[in-house]
Amino acid sequence: MKLTKTYGHLKKELELIEHALTDAIQADHGVLHESSTKLLQAGGKRIRPVFVLLCGHFGNFDIDRIKTVAVSLELIHMASLVHDDVIDDASLRRGKPTIKQLYGNRVAMYTGDFILARALEHMTTLSQPAAHRVLSKTMVQLSAGEIEQIRDKYNWEQSLRDYLRRIKRKTALLIATSCKLGAIASDAPVDYSEKLFRYGYYIGMSYQIIDDILDFTASEAELGKPAGNDLLQGNVTLPVLFAMKDKIFYEQLKETFSEPKQVTANDISPLLVRLKETDAIQQSYRVSDHYLQKALKQLEGMPNHKARHTLQSIARYIGKRRS
Repeated sequence: MKLTKTYGHLKKELELIEHALTDAIQADHGVLHESSTKLLQAGGKRIRPVFVLLCGHFGNFDIDRIKTVAVSLELIHMASLVHDDVIDDASLRRGKPTIKQLYGNRVAMYTGDFILARALEHMTTLSQPAAHRVLSKTMVQLSAGEIEQIRDKYNWEQSLRDYLRRIKRKTALLIATSCKLGAIASDAPVDYSEKLFRYGYYIGMSYQIIDDILDFTASEAELGKPAGNDLLQGNVTLPVLFAMKDKIFYEQLKETFSEPKQVTANDISPLLVRLKETDAIQQSYRVSDHYLQKALKQLEGMPNHKARHTLQSIARYIGKRRS
C-alpha cells in the first residue's frame, strides 16, 4: 500500500491546495517563475498539507483557512529543499535535476528566498496571532537546524543527542507545526492542538530516521539519488552513528574520509557493505518504532472520527515503510 492511499479521501482538498500552490509561486520575473514552477512540478508527498487538513478536522473545519496554512507550510518546505540542495551540492532530487543543477547556486538561493517570501505573504491573510507566533518560532529553529547540519558535516565524534536535535529542527518541527497550525486554524481546543503538535513531532522524528535508513537500504531508482548519498555528503545519520560502534567500520570510515572532498560514490561502497553487516539498521528501526509508539499514544482520548483514524494509519504506514 502507498502512503497516499491512507489519505485518499482528502483528494479534493489536496487538489485545491495544489492549485493554490501554483497560484502562489507566480512571478513576473521569467527565471523565478520558471525555476519555481519546475520545483513544484517535481512533485512530493505533500505530507505537511495532509497533516494540516487532518488536524483541521479536530475543530471547526474551514477550507479557506486550512488551505492558507497548508500552502504556506508546503512553500516553506519547498524553499528549504532548494537551499539544502545548494548546501549539499546535490544534482538530483526525486530523480530529477535540482534547481541548483539547472540554474546554478545564485538562482537557486534566490528561488528559495522567493518561495519563502510567498509563504510568509500567504500567511498574512490568517488573522490568528497564535498561528503566526508558532510559525515564527518554528522558522527560527529551522534556520538553527540548517546551520547545525553544516557545522556537523564530517564530524564523526558527534553524539546521538546531536543527531536527534538536528533532525528535530530539520524535519520534525515543521511536521509538528503543520499539525498544530491545522488545529489552531480550525479553533480546536488548546489541549487538542498540543497533543497534535506532539504527535507531529514524534511522527517527524520517525519519518526522518526511516529516510536515513533508506539512504542505505533502498535502490537508487527508489531514492531518486545514489544510495549512501547522505554519507557521501558527510551527513552523520543514525545508522552511521550505530555502525561506528563497530571497530572495522569506524576504521574504514576514517580512512575513506581522510580527504573528504576527494571521496566518490565508488569509494564509499565498501562502507555501505560493512554497515549492513552490523546491526545498525535494526537498531535504527527500533528507535523509529519508539517514536511511532509515542505518536500513537498522543491520539488516545482524541475524538474518534476519520481524521484520528487516518493519523493512526499514517503512523503505522511510516513504521512499515521500506521505500
